Amino acid sequence: MSYVLYSRTNPFKMSARSTTPITRRFYKVESTNDLMGFLDRGESAEAGNIWTFECAWEVANKVGGIYTVIRSKTGISVEELGNQYVLLGPYKEQFARTEVEDFEFPPGPLSDAVSKLRDTGFRIHTGSWLVDGNPLVILFDIGSASYNMNKYKQELFDKSGIGIPDSDMESNDCVLFGFMVAQFIAEFYHFTNKEVEIPPKIVCHFHEWLSGIGLVMTRLWGIKVSTVFTTHATLLGRYLCAGSIDFYNNLDKFDIDAEAGKRQIYHRYCIERAATHLAHIFTTVSEITGIEAEHLLKRKPDIITPNGLNVKKFSALHEFQNLHAVSKEKIHDFVRGHFYGHHDFDLDKTLYFFIAGRYEFGNKGADVFIESLARLNYMMKESGSDKTVIAFLIFPTRTNNYNVESLRGQAISKSLRDTVHVVQQDIGKRMYEACLSGKLPESDELLSKDDIVRLKRCLFASQRSSLPPITTHNVVDDHVDPVLNNLRRCQLFNNRSDRVKVIFHPEFLSSSNPLFGLDYDDFVRGCHLGVFPSYYEPWGYTPAECTVMGIPSVTTNLSGFGCFMADHIADPTSYGIYIVDRRFVALDDSISQLATYMHDFVRLNRRQRIIQRNRTERLSDLLDWRSLAVYYRRARLLALHEVFPELTVEDENGVRHIKYPRPISEPPSPTSSRATTPAPSDSEEDEVDDEKELEELGHKIDKVVLF
Repeated sequence: MSYVLYSRTNPFKMSARSTTPITRRFYKVESTNDLMGFLDRGESAEAGNIWTFECAWEVANKVGGIYTVIRSKTGISVEELGNQYVLLGPYKEQFARTEVEDFEFPPGPLSDAVSKLRDTGFRIHTGSWLVDGNPLVILFDIGSASYNMNKYKQELFDKSGIGIPDSDMESNDCVLFGFMVAQFIAEFYHFTNKEVEIPPKIVCHFHEWLSGIGLVMTRLWGIKVSTVFTTHATLLGRYLCAGSIDFYNNLDKFDIDAEAGKRQIYHRYCIERAATHLAHIFTTVSEITGIEAEHLLKRKPDIITPNGLNVKKFSALHEFQNLHAVSKEKIHDFVRGHFYGHHDFDLDKTLYFFIAGRYEFGNKGADVFIESLARLNYMMKESGSDKTVIAFLIFPTRTNNYNVESLRGQAISKSLRDTVHVVQQDIGKRMYEACLSGKLPESDELLSKDDIVRLKRCLFASQRSSLPPITTHNVVDDHVDPVLNNLRRCQLFNNRSDRVKVIFHPEFLSSSNPLFGLDYDDFVRGCHLGVFPSYYEPWGYTPAECTVMGIPSVTTNLSGFGCFMADHIADPTSYGIYIVDRRFVALDDSISQLATYMHDFVRLNRRQRIIQRNRTERLSDLLDWRSLAVYYRRARLLALHEVFPELTVEDENGVRHIKYPRPISEPPSPTSSRATTPAPSDSEEDEVDDEKELEELGHKIDKVVLF
């Protein structure tokens, strides 16, 4: 009997209305409608006795980016697979206490397999993960299996030739976790085969090398299950890039075994490579990581599985422009305090740029960003720009405490604001009393001498001879800190004459932060441009988060996100996605390109920025898991076909060829050869903030060159 596992319907097929003027300019990704046929909450999977297990070290265990990937994907996975979808991870009490609801599974193969392992002395926690979809989760307490450590290591070495040193605690945990998962899968397969009409079809999806032992042992024990292995970033690639090596130009020249051995990670590399080659289907999160894996792991990925976002989390209905204004005003408040005594620039003409992420100075492109800011500063001075750019660098590192000057600035700003508020109330009372008496108050009657004295005190307190600090904290060993040293080298000291100001904030943002009082998401909404010129970025969640919040961003062709956008958008710049070339040109050329992009953005007027934000926000459908989950589904079906050839997988030629078209209107990028005013939309989708601006757009149609 043959099962058709995949329909010929193109998951990204455009409907007939895609030929209309409106949708020709900005169409929505139509994959949701095609995927809807599969979202039956597991009815078809249950009918076919198809089970999916997703295994990762970061299930209900917040460590890094994979936690975000899996957590954000659970909603769409449960909609598709229901209770036939189960997550496997380690039990970490500090996270499980707040993220997992414990309960016992109802009678069935799941509960039977768990009970069998518990009988051997393993402690296993079952329940549901308190995230979108509330997926079933099984967490293994690896400490309860530690008495088997030597036995497991010996079996691993005998069957695979991989030896694990006792001193590597992380690899030891990997062995315990992997064997517990493999034993669970073996027991589950045994119980699902008992007295069933339809044989079970089990897919086990493993993420990263930390879960790789589970895949390796499942295959070595000959359990009849389909396996998928996804690497989000190769282990050796991270180590090599951390060492300031010209990584991408030397991929085919590395002595892989020697490089892994020099870094004392050879056994970890062997685990990752074994899982890569033993998996039925191997996937990576981006094309650039696929190239990396092909050279370092010696296997080309079978399919690319891009990372998505739960766009509903970031959705602000039609108010994201208003949310930008609200968050921007809170950043204004911080800036007023930080630059007290030097606040000689117009906040209405101030743009906020930012970079954020792990403190990997070279990999995240902080070096390129700082050098480009110095060039942007020069370009703005030379052009006589009346705008100001304030660049935030948000990288968590070791600090002693907040900078005294930063705290003092916020206190002075608050004192002045409170004083002005009191004086304002007093003036209002005097004006009211004068009007009641039937006379129009004179200006000198409104502001009393006491009011003038109070205001003068605040003004004198807000004066200072020192420059505004370039960091908000006292950084430990600041003389060797790479960000601070590069800011000093580029002489970005927040001088009055500088059109580019810089602020290094060495901790993550939260609403309890006494300086900003903003969560990271709100801070992003309040900024104008995210700049992420990464050198090593297998995917890149930071620019993706900017996109779904309608904030333009800069990325590179060495990041997974940048490659994905370049592949799916005809003209990324028109949609607020600026892609810097860091792969095929010299470093100095990349820096110049980034400086030019930022200068072009600075030259946009407010109306053009609003239109660009509208365009950027429309790309959120492209990054929604409802669009991207189809790649994971495809990987699972290909894996099932490897083990069960009778299950036919129909060809899906169009799955990766959607491309957002170039907007018909003038792109919002100022050039010397054409007008900077975008053409009016032939729909209401390019609406701006008020009727006056919309009317202005309509009046300038004749000045615009269409392409």
